[in-house]
Amino acid sequence: MGVERIFKDEANEEKGERARMASFVGAMAIADLVKTTLGPKGMDKILQSTGRGREVTVTNDGATILKSLHIDNPAAKVLVDISKVQDDEVGDGTTSVVVLAGELLREAEKLVAAKIHPMTIISGFRMAAECARDALLQKVVDNKENAEKFKSDLMKIAMTTLSSKILSQDKEHFAQLAVDAVMRLKGSTNLESIQIIKKPGGSLKDSFLDEGFILDKKIGIGQPKRIENAKILVANTAMDTDKVKIYGARVRVDSMSKAAEIEGAEKQKMREKVQKIIAHGINCFVNRQLIYNFPEELFADAGILAIEHADFDGIERLALVTGGEIASTFDNPESVKLGHCKLIEEIMIGEDKLIHFSGVEMGQACTIVLRGASHHVLDEAERSLHDALCVLSQTVNDSRVLFGGGWPEMVMAKEVDELARKTPGKKSHAIEAFSRALVAIPTTIADNAGLDSAELIAQLRAEHQKEGCPAGIDVISGSVGDMAELGISESFKVKQAVLLSATEAAEMILRVDEIITCAPRRREDRM
Repeated sequence: MGVERIFKDEANEEKGERARMASFVGAMAIADLVKTTLGPKGMDKILQSTGRGREVTVTNDGATILKSLHIDNPAAKVLVDISKVQDDEVGDGTTSVVVLAGELLREAEKLVAAKIHPMTIISGFRMAAECARDALLQKVVDNKENAEKFKSDLMKIAMTTLSSKILSQDKEHFAQLAVDAVMRLKGSTNLESIQIIKKPGGSLKDSFLDEGFILDKKIGIGQPKRIENAKILVANTAMDTDKVKIYGARVRVDSMSKAAEIEGAEKQKMREKVQKIIAHGINCFVNRQLIYNFPEELFADAGILAIEHADFDGIERLALVTGGEIASTFDNPESVKLGHCKLIEEIMIGEDKLIHFSGVEMGQACTIVLRGASHHVLDEAERSLHDALCVLSQTVNDSRVLFGGGWPEMVMAKEVDELARKTPGKKSHAIEAFSRALVAIPTTIADNAGLDSAELIAQLRAEHQKEGCPAGIDVISGSVGDMAELGISESFKVKQAVLLSATEAAEMILRVDEIITCAPRRREDRM
């Protein structure tokens, strides 16, 4: 009677070496999958869903790619999770974090093969990560005091973030949009008040930033097309009860005139409701639900602009931006907070009419209208812009900046190498391995650009022996370039998040020595 019988028939377990192999292989496979999207010359992936409609996503964003994959390997799932967290936390660096974790595991595999215990490797990695972080902290630049310099830092960071995305051709234009939008937030990291509207048509260059709020709706018939000094009531209430709903109700009447009386009563009820709403002294009524013809007519007679069926995002954001609250009862007007804005008018973008609210209460609000050739392009542009906005809003709070283009990794690798030389014992192997894993990021950037990575990295390492050297990989000219001149900058917060998340994920996978797969649940025969 062996121990094997503890588990059910279908369950299986992998122990020791085999478990470790499975987790290493899975994690490295995931890292290799997104590796080619890293850097300014990274390529995109097409993701095709197997669901109805076979939707296609074309993307370069590590988190989006990994989110869409259905993965069996448990270690690979850990990497997918860190990339998701990186996306939520700082918005950018989703590919770097997976590549770095994958490289750490690749190095760890060699060490494990050389009979070094995983715990020793982990403590070495810990020391190396601390050392790398301190190395970055010594080199950060902080221009918070100088508004001009800080703004140019933000521009550089935005352009660096965008240069690996679809927007790289018009990166100045979009970086300007993103910086303007984030500067309006005045330090809050809440991106709710930046609204992104996607309208197919035109080219990406035609995208623009609009101060104020744009609602993707048309103005109803016979209503004022332009309102100045608007008082807005944002509501979520049913305005479609002016007819008896035949399907839901059974009314027995003995003559047609009685039915007409019921309809009359319904109409009267609706009229009273509209009167209550008008009593708030408003000139614009935005409702989340439908507004039927009869109440719409009443609003038009009162000279009130009624907008129906504003989607939930739209109405929440509208309430936030105009400083109003969403109301659903109208009995006591004094307790309802109305929204205000200077001007409401109808504008045209491409073929579509939209409603534009300008001069809103919350000066932070703005709308970015993206134009592009197709929905796929627009979706990808929105993802890229969202990354840039996230990074910028984080940088406004934590204004420490580093150079980009593989420079931070080389700085960290140099310091970590020094540490490895000073550390006695087996840990030094792990620390050295950490430094090799860090160098993998600039190596990948160079490889993706089709450059000779071995040559370039050797040159870079030599350059970095000099004090305060700003050298990194200049992908465009294909040589070692001066990052300060090229204006390639990255946010310290992003780099720090990449470093720490990748190390922790690699640690977690390294600790595994057994994988137990549970037995699937059986359906009992109910016959």
